[in-house]
Amino acid sequence: QVQLAESGGGLVQAGGSLRLSCAASGRTFSRYDMGWFRQAPGKERESVVTISQIGGIYYVDSVKGRFTISRDNAKNTVALQMNGLKTEDTAVYYCAAGTLDYSDYVLRPDYWGQGTQVTVSS
Repeated sequence: QVQLAESGGGLVQAGGSLRLSCAASGRTFSRYDMGWFRQAPGKERESVVTISQIGGIYYVDSVKGRFTISRDNAKNTVALQMNGLKTEDTAVYYCAAGTLDYSDYVLRPDYWGQGTQVTVSS
């Protein structure tokens, strides 16, 4: 069992930066692939980025060059540094733990956090 708790969301102007953090409970954190998803109003939840157990990283095209994921297995944390934010990045962001599907490099989550709101104003 893994419990996930996100923090760091908020309101920022376009072009600004935010850093999201995800703290995980449990002693098996390092065995999970981790990822961030987001869901904008009226849209389906989408994968933003996945980081595998061994550090392989896979971004959706829309955030490449702007977002950076990192994980610290000693601290059971995953972070998402978001730079150059755009209004279209506005969404609830969810941390997830699960298994990376190498057919499309998207995480198949077993566990979700509660989500944190990111709002980017123009």
